[in-house]
Amino acid sequence: MQRPSNLPAQRASKEGRSAPRWVEWLVGLLILGIVLALLLPTMQAQREGPRRPSCGNMLKQIALSMHNYHDVYGCFPPAYIADEAGRPLHSWRVLLLPYMEEKPLYDKYRFDEPWDGPHNQKLASAIINAYSGAADHSGPKDTETDYVAIVGPGTLWPGERSLAISDIPDGTANVIAVVEVRHSGIHWMEPRDLHILQMAPTINAPHGQGISSEHKGGANVAFANAAVRLLPESTPADVLRSWINIDDDTLNDPSSP
Repeated sequence: MQRPSNLPAQRASKEGRSAPRWVEWLVGLLILGIVLALLLPTMQAQREGPRRPSCGNMLKQIALSMHNYHDVYGCFPPAYIADEAGRPLHSWRVLLLPYMEEKPLYDKYRFDEPWDGPHNQKLASAIINAYSGAADHSGPKDTETDYVAIVGPGTLWPGERSLAISDIPDGTANVIAVVEVRHSGIHWMEPRDLHILQMAPTINAPHGQGISSEHKGGANVAFANAAVRLLPESTPADVLRSWINIDDDTLNDPSSP
């Protein structure tokens, strides 16, 4: 008959042990938060990882196509083909089509009208994978190129004049040919690129035109020897300028154009 008198004490002891369960929940949530915080950068890196080599492969394909063009014509393609008034009509990207397994499309293109003429506009919806980039696009952005040349005086692409390998004093391994530019706004057929006098001499500049990408910490470029490198954002401006220029001697020559 005395045993029931112990029940309240037992019940109290059980209720006293229920409080640590809230602590266990809080500890569990804290651990889960820490695990997610540690995994998130890894998951982002896994998504970025395949994209970076893919961009590099596309640049490699473009650069090799330039060399195939050089094998046939003895020079790299010009930045553009112009009319008698010097107005750019056709892009180097169009000239490379036969060397990028796009000969049928090239055969449909007409050089007797501008790139945006009535006939050529019928080809404007064509998507060239090597020009559209590795980032996910939708709608009209599929025809926007992520890869452009750096054009202008002293570059590998001086304009409508073509350069041969023998015209590069610094050597093909030291001169940039094609670069990434995120959200370029340039249709792959359009004879427009990144002008040396209008670009920021940095990688992933926060404002203005320049070499840029969706990659964290840098952007890919293809050199004239078809080597592809990821240039970090810490690349010094003078180093970048030397790689863009085909002749470093002219950088220190006040009389050079």
